[in-house]
Amino acid sequence: MTDRIYHFISGLPRSGSTLTAALLRQNPRFHAGMASPIATLFDGMIAQVSAGTELSTSVTQAQRARLLRGLFESYYAEHETPVIFDTNRAWTANLPALMQVFPEARVICLVRNVAWIMDSMERRFRQNPFEHTRLFNSAGERSSVYTRVEALAGATRLVGYPWHALREACYSDYADRIVLLDYDILVRRPEEVMKLLYEFIGEEPFAHDFSAAEFDAESFDQNLGIDGMHRVHPKVEPRPRDTILPPEIFEKYAKLSFWTDLAGSRAFRITSSPTEHGER
Repeated sequence: MTDRIYHFISGLPRSGSTLTAALLRQNPRFHAGMASPIATLFDGMIAQVSAGTELSTSVTQAQRARLLRGLFESYYAEHETPVIFDTNRAWTANLPALMQVFPEARVICLVRNVAWIMDSMERRFRQNPFEHTRLFNSAGERSSVYTRVEALAGATRLVGYPWHALREACYSDYADRIVLLDYDILVRRPEEVMKLLYEFIGEEPFAHDFSAAEFDAESFDQNLGIDGMHRVHPKVEPRPRDTILPPEIFEKYAKLSFWTDLAGSRAFRITSSPTEHGER
């Protein structure tokens, strides 16, 4: 096994994870990208050696940990960078196993007002009117803004699943390995935010270019049937707009920002002014 360092990017969709990866990869020590398939492979390997399978009694706990780390070593073998950031919203649901495989790892979790996440998803849907995106399972789910938002909010769906997983992680034994990064703070004060992230992961500061953060995964988004999901604007800056959601929907989901009041959690937060960071 190599001595390569692994960290993780997780959290909520449409909250800046691709932007964060685009910035981090400017540092020649780092490799970061959009969502990788390792989380699915990670869970699949655990399933193959769990109770009730033929392999359950022939693979020890130590062997399981080495096999799981081997997934990362194999997947990232072509990259020579000493620090890897793997992105997947499922990591917050797998912290006990993940942190035993990588005991020094840190998890950057992007968050955003859930009402604006739903607004962003609805905006992307309306900008692709000639495509039936794979985000919805039936004509009924995609029939109106009400059914679309309700589907996305389901406990096992695109927004609801990572929201529940993140809340669980914030109160877990590994909460101190998590930093909650608010999208609005990131785009308003990126330089200060990146300095705080570097402190959190124990790396030397790097001079990022916040006017050259462009990233696009066109083929991936085309396969998903919703163009622009992973497109990053070159300049990191706020882009104010009015919501396109009906007011009752916006009001309902605006109340779900649990990270603004995490009493008893040891998670590190960059969810207010960076000059007031470090809330526990």
